[in-house]
Amino acid sequence: MSPRRLRPSAVTGLSACAVLAMMAPFAGASSAQAAEAPAELYEGHVQVDRGQADDPQTLQGQVFDDVNENSKLDGDETGVPGVAVTNGIDVAQTDGDGTYELPVRDNMTVSVTQPAGWQVPVDSDNFAQFSYNHMPEGSPGDFKYGGIEPTGETPKAVNFPMIESESTASAKQDCAIASDTQAYDKTEMGYARDGAVGDLADRNDYKGCGVLLLGDNVGDDLSLNDELRDIYSSMNGPVRAAPGNHDQDYDSPDDAHALDTFRDQFGPSHFSYDVGKTHFVVLDSIEYSGDESTKKYKENIGEEQLDWLANDLKNVPKSAHVVIATHAPIVDHQQVIVDDATDLYDVIADYPNAVTIGGHTHTQENLIAGEQREEWAAEGIDELSHTQIVAGAVSGDWYSGGLNADGLPYAFTRDGSEPGVLTLGFDGADRSERYTVRNESADHQLLLGVNSPAWREWAQTAQDWQDADKAGTEPESISSRVVTREDLEQGDTWLTSSFLAGTSDARAEVSFDGKQNVVAEHTQPGEGEALQKGWEYTDPYTASQNLRTSGSVGQTSSHLWRAQLPDDLGLGTHSAEVTGTDRYGREYTQTLRFTVVEDEEAAETQSAKLLNSDGFDTQQEKKVEDPEGLDSDEARQAESN
Repeated sequence: MSPRRLRPSAVTGLSACAVLAMMAPFAGASSAQAAEAPAELYEGHVQVDRGQADDPQTLQGQVFDDVNENSKLDGDETGVPGVAVTNGIDVAQTDGDGTYELPVRDNMTVSVTQPAGWQVPVDSDNFAQFSYNHMPEGSPGDFKYGGIEPTGETPKAVNFPMIESESTASAKQDCAIASDTQAYDKTEMGYARDGAVGDLADRNDYKGCGVLLLGDNVGDDLSLNDELRDIYSSMNGPVRAAPGNHDQDYDSPDDAHALDTFRDQFGPSHFSYDVGKTHFVVLDSIEYSGDESTKKYKENIGEEQLDWLANDLKNVPKSAHVVIATHAPIVDHQQVIVDDATDLYDVIADYPNAVTIGGHTHTQENLIAGEQREEWAAEGIDELSHTQIVAGAVSGDWYSGGLNADGLPYAFTRDGSEPGVLTLGFDGADRSERYTVRNESADHQLLLGVNSPAWREWAQTAQDWQDADKAGTEPESISSRVVTREDLEQGDTWLTSSFLAGTSDARAEVSFDGKQNVVAEHTQPGEGEALQKGWEYTDPYTASQNLRTSGSVGQTSSHLWRAQLPDDLGLGTHSAEVTGTDRYGREYTQTLRFTVVEDEEAAETQSAKLLNSDGFDTQQEKKVEDPEGLDSDEARQAESN
């Protein structure tokens, strides 16, 4: 058998002790054990034998152990049995020799499901290589961004290399999900690189599972795909990409070819892979209209993908962790997003440990199985059968707002969150998740503010000014950390906490001036209520900045808690310490100082003093061409709700 060669890329990333330990067999064992294990990545590609096929209507090939890592099936290399290979609808299992056969379709992407304990090769940018496009005539028409070149007739064989991997075999996995990088130009790509993507480059906990890009990877301009690949090339694990509505060929005549350039440059529109005891599935939840003038689409999975999903899951134990990743989430806290949501839930009904993950809405939500919403019930979903996580966004609110001290746009999202990435954690039977805000520690989970009648009045005035395209005089900014005695006496002034890790079974408690904790109420508890929307359900911390700059405020959030301020607080400065406990028992604490003043005149004076220390630069606004970022009728309806 060919010897497994030492990968240069692995050696260069090791300490001197580790290199000596590998190259000198008599070096002390302690040196080797102390060194960090090398990443099990190797550069390679799928092997396509362009000889004449025995049967043009049947594609065949072999999944093999690429022992010498040269991406070629050598005579002494063996096949890998029991591996799933698909043409996008049918799923075949390799036999004892690692061989497979699949029906040929004229427009198909053939891909292999990486098994746990194995690792497919990556290209020079660390993107996983596990698929082959078959389109004899190539993309129809002259696509602006290239599409797929003619592939010719059925090849003699398509062979999929992989190597054994301890990293993907482990039941303990951290899986990073980066949604909506969505850069419209190179400047925004730089914001992503220096923000959430840079955070990922500094981490080494996801080397087995890798990073999944959850669609809207660029903003319509597919020539930026090269820059996208470049900023993610520094990841410490394999990178895979799901498609979004802004990753499409808008000059495609139909949905069948809308992702041709994506498929050529990144891989299949839908696929699966295994790490540890978890089965990942990526689905395309965008159905393009084929109308280049409107770029309209529907959020829909479609019968073909659902058939494939059913075939794919036949090889997965019912008790397994299953992650269904789609760009458009199946639901969010406002509505059912995907048209055929109930059909998807039917397919995964026998998988109680399945969880759906989405992006698209640039919100950060964690909706747990069993929750009920009036809007869902109206669409035939009386109760959420599987947990739905909305993964936030690398771009936050499309790189909008003033620039912070790091030179990056604040980009606070409409639901009171910040740019960042989601990480799913698996350890045997347990699954957890965490959202990490760009350039912040994992403990940064609470955004605090004071929601008072005076603030709500200012917010509405500022919103009217935004809605009028900022015509007339800008409303003078106020600090949400100033409260008048009259506001307190009205009884509808709240200390608010946007709890990023919060679910409906999380808990937030507030201690005013060190006194006994008060349990805060969850503004959207998922008990069958209708959408709670309005300034009284808004996070004033993020909304204040957005009302000064981008104007993007949703007036609703799935992760906002509030506690009424005591009406007997005296004049002067007070503190509110908030402790948030998520569903896994992790505690986060943050303190806010606010000031009670006598009247509005005093409030204006105190606001002027505090605004400079609020940390917001109101003068440097980053403009974006497409601030909404969503083009479907359903998305526009959500914006107007």
